[in-house]
Amino acid sequence: MGIENEMIEGLIGRKLGMTHVFKEDGSVEAVTAIEAGPCVVTQVRTAENDGYAAAQVGFGEAKRLNEPEKGHLKTLGLFRHLQEFRAKDGELPQVGQRIDVSLFAVGEHVDVTGVSKGRGFAGVVKRHHFHGGPKTHGQSDRHRAPGSVGSGTTPGRVLKGLRMAGHMGAAQRTVLNLKVMASDPERNLLLVRGAVPGPTGGLVRIRKSVKKG
Repeated sequence: MGIENEMIEGLIGRKLGMTHVFKEDGSVEAVTAIEAGPCVVTQVRTAENDGYAAAQVGFGEAKRLNEPEKGHLKTLGLFRHLQEFRAKDGELPQVGQRIDVSLFAVGEHVDVTGVSKGRGFAGVVKRHHFHGGPKTHGQSDRHRAPGSVGSGTTPGRVLKGLRMAGHMGAAQRTVLNLKVMASDPERNLLLVRGAVPGPTGGLVRIRKSVKKG
């Protein structure tokens, strides 16, 4: 059985990839398939003891754990991933309670957080969509160059945050207000409209939408 919808705001999952579904009117909708849970509550925090109400949940099987991790999890299982989700102080779940994808109902909206695909070191054209330099008039080596990065005398330095070449991707990103198209607790499957961050097989965090709409 899944946990009550009002107790905890989300769970951990894994991105399976994208596909499409046909709606009742015959139109096609692009969706992302997510293996959402099942997760197990491994720790409960209360406003009285910790200053806020939350539940820590575990997801995925770990091959091995160190002794502190084993002591923390006790007999609950060998979980590879542990994350906290906010909860209502008066309706906290119990340690050992199982949370499945029935937490999310079809038609409601969720926020999905993941780590975007890493692209390595990228230039300004790929990373920031610069159009590059002129292709003619003797400019043979400026096709993908960034151009000027600042004036000389004033300020006489390169300002912080200037868009330049550098490491691209591999950053935490959140997509808001994705509509739940299907929820299948028997297969731990969640279908949400649109794309979510990260590669196929990447870990994602799913929570009830904080900005309704």
